[in-house]
Amino acid sequence: MNGSLPDTPLQLRLQKRLQAIRQQNLLRTLQPIRAEAHGRISIGAQSLLNLAGNDYLGLGSDRRLIRSFYADLADNTCLELYGPGSGASRLMTGNHSGYRKLEQAMAELYGTEKVLLFNSGYHLNIGILPVLAEKNDLILADKLCHASLIDGMRLSRARVIRYPHLDYNRIETLLQKQRNQYQTVFLVSESIFSMDGDCVDTTILARFKERYGVVLYLDEAHAVGLRGKLGRGLAEEQGTLDRIDLLVGTFGKAWAGQGAFVACSRIIHDFLVNTARSLIFTTALPPVNIHWLNTVLPRITTMASERQHLADLSRTLRNGLRRQGLETGGQSQIVPVIIGAAKQAVAVAEQLAEHGFRVNAVR
Repeated sequence: MNGSLPDTPLQLRLQKRLQAIRQQNLLRTLQPIRAEAHGRISIGAQSLLNLAGNDYLGLGSDRRLIRSFYADLADNTCLELYGPGSGASRLMTGNHSGYRKLEQAMAELYGTEKVLLFNSGYHLNIGILPVLAEKNDLILADKLCHASLIDGMRLSRARVIRYPHLDYNRIETLLQKQRNQYQTVFLVSESIFSMDGDCVDTTILARFKERYGVVLYLDEAHAVGLRGKLGRGLAEEQGTLDRIDLLVGTFGKAWAGQGAFVACSRIIHDFLVNTARSLIFTTALPPVNIHWLNTVLPRITTMASERQHLADLSRTLRNGLRRQGLETGGQSQIVPVIIGAAKQAVAVAEQLAEHGFRVNAVR
């Protein structure tokens, strides 16, 4: 099969749609990027300060840490700890010993009955709601929830209502009107929102959970490693860790690794192992990935000063942008700047790159 196909109806349709995307300044392309130390990346011959990545604590670019990680690589460890592939799904032969060690340690860290690992945050969010939320259930979700959560809701058979962003009055109104019409209601929110960088009040959500008997699903992707005394997330910081039914987080950001987890009850854990298709029907993460997470775990819990440093940097940047008259928001390490039209946002990103800063235009 060659890369050039005749002008079939499909080819022509896709070409037309791509042209429309291009005209709206929404066309995406994949750029080869090389990682450097100290928060920098290079694209071609240009070295840039990376302000668009999620390696929030710098662990992924810490050369000394990475050299230390591989120091134990030897004949007797190369397969068990550093193997590049698992060879099968977790339910076949891919559930190597590192998984058990990490899930047990994470359950102890979060004070929950069980923790279950998935291959990514996307795998996790498209795997959980479709099997937990049934036809006679309702999902209430923040309007600005991540695309992976939206896809998970779409795959479920439940009714979905997306309430205005952080509108707690609207949540309560919906619960008062809708709660008794459904068997189970799931209240779904991010803790730190990935685009706006603002934070949910988990104490209010927890009160709704207890007052109306709903299931609280909190996505802590951008908070794990960064908030709370031990880096367990915003729920830890706000004192609601034991009031969340499904607390999910990713290892792909502050942990500088790969994979995601859900902290939950034993019965939810066992049910997901038996029903979550994105867990059952995918190859397990390689031993080297899990070994990295087991190595990073004790370090993450002690990085209070690094977490504070990141918060200080974010605050300084946000205040500086506001002094320049720019519209910005957020209450976290995510500092959005609202430019406006897509074409203008792209132009600003290109100008920043010329001055040595990697800032993506999110359109």
